[in-house]
Amino acid sequence: MIALTIAQIAHAVSGELHLAPGATADTVISGAVDTDSRLIEAGGVFVAKPGEETDGHLFVDAAAGKGAALAIVERTVEAPVSQIVVADAVEALADLARDVVKRVKDAGDLRVVGITGSNGKTTTKNLLARILEGEGETVSPKASFNNEVGAPLTMLRVTASTRYLVSEFGASGPGAIARLAGLVDPDVAVVLMVGMAHAGGFGGIEGTFHAKSELVKSLRAGGVAVLNADDARVAAMAPIASEAGAGVRWFGRGQGATDVRADDVVVTASGTSFTVTADGVSLPLRLRVLGEHHVMNALAAIAAATTLGVSLADAVESLETVEIAERWRMQPLGSDRVRIINDAYNASPDSMAAALRTLAQITGPGERTVAVLGAMSELGEYSEEEHDRVGLLAVRLGIQRIVVVGDAARRMYLEAVAQGSWDNEAVFFSTADEAFDYLRGELREGDRVLVKSSNSAGLRFLGDRLGESFS
Repeated sequence: MIALTIAQIAHAVSGELHLAPGATADTVISGAVDTDSRLIEAGGVFVAKPGEETDGHLFVDAAAGKGAALAIVERTVEAPVSQIVVADAVEALADLARDVVKRVKDAGDLRVVGITGSNGKTTTKNLLARILEGEGETVSPKASFNNEVGAPLTMLRVTASTRYLVSEFGASGPGAIARLAGLVDPDVAVVLMVGMAHAGGFGGIEGTFHAKSELVKSLRAGGVAVLNADDARVAAMAPIASEAGAGVRWFGRGQGATDVRADDVVVTASGTSFTVTADGVSLPLRLRVLGEHHVMNALAAIAAATTLGVSLADAVESLETVEIAERWRMQPLGSDRVRIINDAYNASPDSMAAALRTLAQITGPGERTVAVLGAMSELGEYSEEEHDRVGLLAVRLGIQRIVVVGDAARRMYLEAVAQGSWDNEAVFFSTADEAFDYLRGELREGDRVLVKSSNSAGLRFLGDRLGESFS
């Protein structure tokens, strides 16, 4: 975090200051901010966030022992550290992030990019960050820090010399993206797609559209909305950008992608090659991240980067250095004998379909497709229908072994059987341990194995175990 006095922090969060012995209101704080006492370092700020299972106030003393110089709390705690008492610690975290980003913007040339979409946010964030790191100091989220706590924590990592802040915005409900994006007033807003991910929390896909469009509405006047021309709902956000006084930059693979486009896409087991055209300039790009669907993420990153003045050549050069999007996201494991693709950090109907299609595309003659599938979360009333669709798609793609894991995903198995996978092509196990024991004996040389589920299903750890077993 940038250097601020305790008094300045207290003013930013509208809190009541309680100084520890030896501290003054003019004491300068410049350490990192965190809500996890285990990660606090000397000079840092600990935010005592109440939680569902525990309460951050129980760890203020531990944070002080780790060297915290300040704690933001909702009530005073017996601990040898200065404390600022606020009404709501999470709101205070957001207020502090807003203050810090504004100060850095006002003092320098910080540019802010916001990214949202039903799928692809984290991959696009990582690809864009890789490009921008070559241009100047860049701050981007760790893992998927995109909620009311993670996004402000990322924002608070900016320094006086930070040139780019890349923020990833998820949505827990209507208004969530508006609140988070409103902390930073983005210069560039990237919208990837509007799909069924989290649709249960928004009352359907139209609710998801309105939630994602909140990012475009948050653009500062003169900013740019980077929109997916191939997604009709995203394309429908162009008038919203105009109302915000922002321009539009289109990316995609169809004719509507007038600014950044991909052609001649070739998918292989080692990555995807295509020709990218940006503003009339065309270059070949070999993306080592597995999956044809990541072409769109790369195009979005290129569109955002070139909006910020990065040359297409530099963007392509940076993207060709990326080997995986992130751990547990289309991550190759195992060996050439048995290749495991661990993509079980998150799942939605769209990303599940994309991963299954990738498995089918990259499996060659004499090789066998094996899909290990778990539940997709946050689909609400659409859950049964969407799980059925995945089972149907797996059969239609000709996946040769369908291994469904977990009671919440059982409908995938039942639908696969109903569609014709009754001769042991589809099997079901209640637990990951049972599935592991089966797969360890079933997998053979030439198998290409996809492990895909939502985070809550825990299959990412099954993917890791399979990767170790067949490495």
